[in-house]
Amino acid sequence: MLKKFASIVYGVGAYLSFYGAYFYLMAFTANVAPHSVSGTPSLPPLLAALVDVALIILFGLQHAIMARPGFKSWWTQFVPPHLERSTFLWFGSGLIIAIVQFWQPIAGDLWNITGTGMIALYAVSLLGYLMIPVTSFLTDHFELLGLRQVFEYVVERPRSKPEFKERALYKKVRHPMMLGWLTAFWATPHMTAGHFLFAGLMTLYVLAGVYFEERDLVRVHGQAYRDYQARVPKLLPFGGLRGAQQLPLKAKADAARSHS
Repeated sequence: MLKKFASIVYGVGAYLSFYGAYFYLMAFTANVAPHSVSGTPSLPPLLAALVDVALIILFGLQHAIMARPGFKSWWTQFVPPHLERSTFLWFGSGLIIAIVQFWQPIAGDLWNITGTGMIALYAVSLLGYLMIPVTSFLTDHFELLGLRQVFEYVVERPRSKPEFKERALYKKVRHPMMLGWLTAFWATPHMTAGHFLFAGLMTLYVLAGVYFEERDLVRVHGQAYRDYQARVPKLLPFGGLRGAQQLPLKAKADAARSHS
């Protein structure tokens, strides 16, 4: 009973830590946090850029390594399998907070839009941020954030297998959550050199993450996911119709059955 209670506390804590880091990052990119992406520089530009690059690399490596199936197989020798995802979230949230806390702003405006344009860009950025939790509910929000695994352990239910779901935004792009992140980072009325570096580095992280994630999804879901790749664009909702037209009719039917 004590282990189950501790698992609940650990899992719920990880869930809340994600949302704490999420809102902190939102304030960071909107320049309303005490430490903001376009704040006052305190280091020379080159040294600031080196610190910033190191922070993003550390964040990217954590996600790239801990999300891989091979690492998970090794890692769960030391961490209970039902807490593996929660542990991933604790590390990831901590690194997001570290980025916000230790980010070194770099001066130099690429653009600085005021008035109606400023409001519009903040609205687009907010929309990007909102896409992230919304799209998580289109697949399995609680599995993604570790709570389902904890619940199944507590009630002693066999662990559910991942399902391939295609609904709503996932019919337009294969990675709407990543599109949300990119929209949130780039849609800013005040783009400084430091913010540009942050958005550029995070874009590289997203592209690399999508590459490895798709490789894992093909391994798990096989032909169903390959058919999905042929029909639906990766990040931008363009070109999907051409992919659907080129897909053989039999593959379309098989894909439709796999998603029903």
